[in-house]
Amino acid sequence: MARNTRPGMPTRQQIMEFIETSGQPAGKREIAKAFGLKGQEKILLKALLKDMADEGLIDIGPGRAFHKMGGVPRVTVLRIVEVDGDQPIAVPERWEAEGMPPPKLRVIERGRRSGALGIGDRILARTEDAGKGLIAHPMKKLSKSEEQLLGVVEKGENDRFWLKPVDKKIRKSTLISDLGGAEPGDLVLCEASGRPPRISARVAMVLGDPFAPRSFSLIAIHKYGIPHVFGEKTEDEARKVSALSLHADEREDLRHLPIVAIDPVDARDFDDAVWAAPDDDPGNAGGHRAIVAIADVSYYVRPGSTLDREARKRGNSVYFPDLVVPMLPHELSSDKCSLKAGEDRAAMVCHMTFDAKGRMKGWRFSRAIIRVAANIPYEDAQAAIDGKKPHELTDAALKPLWACWQVLKKARDSRNPLELDLPERRVVLDEAGQIISVAVRERLDAHMLIEDYMIAANVAAAKALESRKAPVMYRVHEPPNREKLVALKDYLATYDIGFALGQVITPATFNRLIERLKDHEARPIIMEQILRSQTQAYYSPQNAGHFGLALGSYAHFTSPIRRYSDLLVHRSLVGAFDLEMPAPKSSAIPPRTELSQEDFQHMAKVGDLISQHERRAMEAERETVDRYVAAYLAEHVGQVMKTRITGVQSFGFFATVDGLGGDGLVPVSTLGAERFHYDETHRALEGEQSGDRYHVGQELELRLVEADPVGGSLRFELPEGASHLPARGNGRGGERGKGRPRPIQRRGRPANIRHTSRKRGPVKKR
Repeated sequence: MARNTRPGMPTRQQIMEFIETSGQPAGKREIAKAFGLKGQEKILLKALLKDMADEGLIDIGPGRAFHKMGGVPRVTVLRIVEVDGDQPIAVPERWEAEGMPPPKLRVIERGRRSGALGIGDRILARTEDAGKGLIAHPMKKLSKSEEQLLGVVEKGENDRFWLKPVDKKIRKSTLISDLGGAEPGDLVLCEASGRPPRISARVAMVLGDPFAPRSFSLIAIHKYGIPHVFGEKTEDEARKVSALSLHADEREDLRHLPIVAIDPVDARDFDDAVWAAPDDDPGNAGGHRAIVAIADVSYYVRPGSTLDREARKRGNSVYFPDLVVPMLPHELSSDKCSLKAGEDRAAMVCHMTFDAKGRMKGWRFSRAIIRVAANIPYEDAQAAIDGKKPHELTDAALKPLWACWQVLKKARDSRNPLELDLPERRVVLDEAGQIISVAVRERLDAHMLIEDYMIAANVAAAKALESRKAPVMYRVHEPPNREKLVALKDYLATYDIGFALGQVITPATFNRLIERLKDHEARPIIMEQILRSQTQAYYSPQNAGHFGLALGSYAHFTSPIRRYSDLLVHRSLVGAFDLEMPAPKSSAIPPRTELSQEDFQHMAKVGDLISQHERRAMEAERETVDRYVAAYLAEHVGQVMKTRITGVQSFGFFATVDGLGGDGLVPVSTLGAERFHYDETHRALEGEQSGDRYHVGQELELRLVEADPVGGSLRFELPEGASHLPARGNGRGGERGKGRPRPIQRRGRPANIRHTSRKRGPVKKR
């Protein structure tokens, strides 16, 4: 609540005008001087500025200078991110406006040589609003190397210490100029200084043992800057909204239906539940009715609230093998918004009707109160349907769901979406955090059933909002561009597989190609290449369809606990279909749950932001699994294992362990004394005397010689006398490079150290 200010004190508007028009950084001292404030008045000013920050009017940047919330400080550090012709484009290096993407500024290089600034350069600049956008006037060019580095401390010769990077793409260690209390083997966060080639690192934070519980996830969290701690104000607000009345009398009561939630056995939250039954309408013979009930997160996380700003800043939950970094505090994500069996829960419900061919005949949305009949693991649901394991809800809930799914499958088959059967790795930990296994997650009909119900509800949400001309945050997946298709054509040609570029490219085009590869040795590798040829899906209020799913309109509706995009879709549905609920009694909680004007105005920017955060999460999750795979394989160093070549370069080839994953290098220098030539066209390495060829997709046995859990890297070599399958077809290749160092040994312990066990969040649906 705002504090009162005595007469003579500047108003909020006057302070805002001063901050926006000041030609220099406007801190508390500058504001007090401008308005002639002294003594007690400065104390009142400090309180007023805190209120303005809490209200979201202003934010504080570097140097304790204030600026308009969502704005850019008058003097700040910028980083060049692109060059449009001769025009450098920059963004603020530090961005304090939560939930909004950083703005792009045109850099005016007056007095500088055109093109003097390039991508990655850092400048201290004075900024201004030129009416048609923000511009920046460089004051000083800063060192590009002044950034944070994450790595492990190693002791070298002459008592010098080095920072071994955790990023396996970085091959060189950095000299540490200031240990800051760190010891050899510690995982540390450093600040880099100096100019190339004399870059050094100063330890800024000691993170501890890189092999200790949660360290692999912690590495990814720090490397990618993932927000992982909720502030006291956010946690407090979560507790307050959790106490809100469900207003059961204002909601559609569906507690009499046997609605079930089907999720992974180790799921920590349950955000969707389903129900189906034959349609009793005589005019829809063979048709079905279905319900997809989703946690009503928009009721608790309201536009403009602290929870909302924090959720937008995160964009999505991030799932690691040992922990989940949730988008919302556990008070909501694991409790009040989790659809637990036997508990009354607020839900946003999609009611759908399908005909006998699986086509959607109708839909409606309601806010409801539900009571989930059971939380059923995928494996148990499948076992019940297969008659292998009894379940009390088999007849009442599961069989009707499967019957409806059979007609949904018909519609899916006629749509013919992209079907890439790519395995998903699952890291299994015991209660002590020890890695039990790294295995491919089994794909059951139960998984596909839930996925198809979720897709149907997502389509219904998009079409429902379109019917009311309401804002939609679409999930967009554009067709592959010509450049990627040409690259795929060239790749397939190395296997004597034709791919016509003149045809109309649809998901079915790729499905037919995959079917042709049914018994091909390189089928898994080629499917990976087909995946790489696809464009990156993203969020946008402008619809461009979903190529992969072969759908014209698609929006994410089914996981607002873990995706901010879904929360926006729920809010838009509230406004479009008049689903607003009574305002809470507490004035501390925003009264409305529908899409706000700010939501609407910034949808394009927010779409960009959450798309970036999604990619950040995917990279962090993938790298962490690679580290766990390396840790698991560290126990198998020296063993010969079946692998498949995944990439070939002039310096060697990369291979992955069958059924496990994790790319490892085989340097060309280890292939023998003879000279190997790199066949770039066919992506192969060929021996000059022996004629031995190594190509992408080839299966062979390799010995694991190194496994680095911190970097997530592996190194293999050809075992003496070990057999490998002969090269087939024209596609061949190999890659070589300098060997990576052996796994770090932490104070006498081997690299394969234990890790904490925390049940992983659910594998989520598209």
